[in-house]
Amino acid sequence: MTQEIEIEVADGVQVIRFLRADKKNAFTGPMYNAMGEALDAADRSDAIAVTVFIGSGGVFSAGNDINDFLRRAAAASSGDGKGIPAPSLDFIRRLPKVTKPMIAAVDGLAIGVGTTMLLHCDLVYATPAASLRTPFLDLGLIQEAGSTITAPARMGYPRAFEMICLGEPFSAERALQAGLINAIVPADQLEATAMQAAGRLAAKPREALMTSRRLLRRNAEHIGAMIEEEASNYIKLMASPEAREAFTAFLEKRPPDFAKARAKNG
Repeated sequence: MTQEIEIEVADGVQVIRFLRADKKNAFTGPMYNAMGEALDAADRSDAIAVTVFIGSGGVFSAGNDINDFLRRAAAASSGDGKGIPAPSLDFIRRLPKVTKPMIAAVDGLAIGVGTTMLLHCDLVYATPAASLRTPFLDLGLIQEAGSTITAPARMGYPRAFEMICLGEPFSAERALQAGLINAIVPADQLEATAMQAAGRLAAKPREALMTSRRLLRRNAEHIGAMIEEEASNYIKLMASPEAREAFTAFLEKRPPDFAKARAKNG
C-alpha cells in the first residue's frame, strides 16, 4: 500500500481516493499497484459491491507521473526497457476484467489515463470544473486502456477522433453531451452524489447486478485484445524520433518541431 492512495470499505462500497494533490494526483507505480490490488480484492469479496474512484485537491488525475513517463521514454529510446512498466499496464489490463460496477467522481483535470479509465466506469459524475484530455498524439504516442474501442463506442467516432487525435479538451458540458459522464453536479455535492449512487447499487441483489452489468458490457475479451495491441504500438512509438522530440521539447520548455525530427531521421 502507498500513502498516495486511500482505500476504505463500508456498507458494500469500496472508495479509492487519490491523495497526491500536490502532483495533480498523477499516478505512480505504487498507486497503480494499489488500485489494481483493490479492484482484485473487490471482485473476490462478498463485502464489496461497488468501487468508487475519487480525486482530491480539485483534481481527478493528471494521468501518468511525468518523471516516470520520461524515464520510460528514455529506456525505450535506448532499447533498455519495454516502455510501459508492469504497474500501469497491469492496472489497465484489469479494467475490462472487473466484474463489479465502478463509479468515478471527477473534479478538475482528468488527463490521459485519468480520462481513458473513465471509459471503463459504469457511472461518471463531474463538476463544472472538470476537463477531460487525452494528449497522447502530442507526445508522439497513441491512446491506451482499450480506448480505441471504448471511446467510439461511448461517444461515437467523430467525437472520439476529436478527443484522441485532435487532442481537443472536453469540458464537463461537452463530456455530458458526448455521453462520457452521467451528470454535472456542484463540487460540494460531487462525492455525496457518487456515494449515493454507489449505495443504491450496493443495496441491489448482487448476482443480478453483476449479471446485468456483464450482459450490458459483453466485450471484455475484445477490449483486452485491443489493450495488448495498443501497448505494443505504444512501446514502439516511445522510441520514435517524434516521441523523442516531444520529450526533449518538454524538458527544454519549448514547442516540439516534429517536421525537423522527421527530416533528421528521414
